[in-house]
Amino acid sequence: MKSVTVDDLKKLYVPARGSHKGQNGRLLIIGGSHLFHAASLWALTVASRIVDLVHYSSVPENNELVVKAKEEFRNGIVVSREHLDDYIEEDDCILIGPGMERDKETETLTNSLLNKYPNKQWVIDAGALQMMDVSLIPPHVILTPHHGEFERLWAQCQMLNAKCQIENGSIEDKVKLFAKAYQCIVLLKGEKDIICTGEGCDPSGAKGSHPSVCRVIEGGNAGMTKGGTGDVLAGLIAALACKNDPFLATIAGSFINKQAGDALYARVGPYFNATDLASEIPVVMKDLLPAS
Repeated sequence: MKSVTVDDLKKLYVPARGSHKGQNGRLLIIGGSHLFHAASLWALTVASRIVDLVHYSSVPENNELVVKAKEEFRNGIVVSREHLDDYIEEDDCILIGPGMERDKETETLTNSLLNKYPNKQWVIDAGALQMMDVSLIPPHVILTPHHGEFERLWAQCQMLNAKCQIENGSIEDKVKLFAKAYQCIVLLKGEKDIICTGEGCDPSGAKGSHPSVCRVIEGGNAGMTKGGTGDVLAGLIAALACKNDPFLATIAGSFINKQAGDALYARVGPYFNATDLASEIPVVMKDLLPAS
C-alpha cells in the first residue's frame, strides 16, 4: 500500500491573492451535545484557519453550548436548526458528528439529512458515524472511523451488502471493500492511518483512473491519543474538502495532522493537547504548501 508524501499535497487548493470572502470555502459543522461540549469547538477552531466561513449548528435546547460558541468562536457564525437547510444548500461541505451523542436524536437527524441531501459533500465522524444507516451513505462521502467504529460499520455491511463478503481478510482488505461497496472514502484512524476510496480517483484528481485506491499514512505519537485530536482531524479534512477532491482532502488532512503532532512531540514530548494541535496545523501547512 503506497504511502503519502509531501508531493501528494502539491495539488491542494491555495487561496489566490485576489480572492474574496466565500471563494476559499464555506463549511457547516453540525455537532455538540449536552455531554460533549468541546469536541465540535476543536473542529471549528482548526477549520476557521483554513476556509473563509464556518457555520456551526448544535442541539437547539443546549443554550449553554450555543452561548459558549458565540463567546469563544468569533471566527464563525452559530446557526439554529431552523435554518440548517439554508446553510446545507449554500455551503461547500458539511461535517456532522463531533460531540454528538449516540442516541435517537443523532440517528434521526443524521439519516434524515443524508437522505435529503445525497449530493452534498459530507464528512461523517463520531456520534453521527456510529448512528447512521449505512444504506444511506452517499457517493464520495468521507467517513473517519477509529477501529471500533469501523468494525461496527463492517458488521452492518456484511449483513446488508454482498460486496462485503470476505473470509480471513486483513483490515486493509476490509477498508478497501467497504469503500468500494458504498463508493465512499474511508479513513481508518490509528498509529497508521489507512485511507481507501471506491470511486477510483487519485490525489491528482483523476477520477475513474483506477478501480480503487488505498493509501497509508505513517506517524503519530503518544500525544495524539488525547481527547479531541480526532475532532481536530475531522475539522481539518472537512475544511480541505470544501475546495479539493475529497480523497485528496482526506489523505492530505491525515498527513498534515500527523506532521503537526510529530512537530509538537519534537518540542514538548507527549505533553500537548487538542488545542495545541489545532494551533500547530497552520504552521505545518505554511511549511508544506506552496504560497499563492
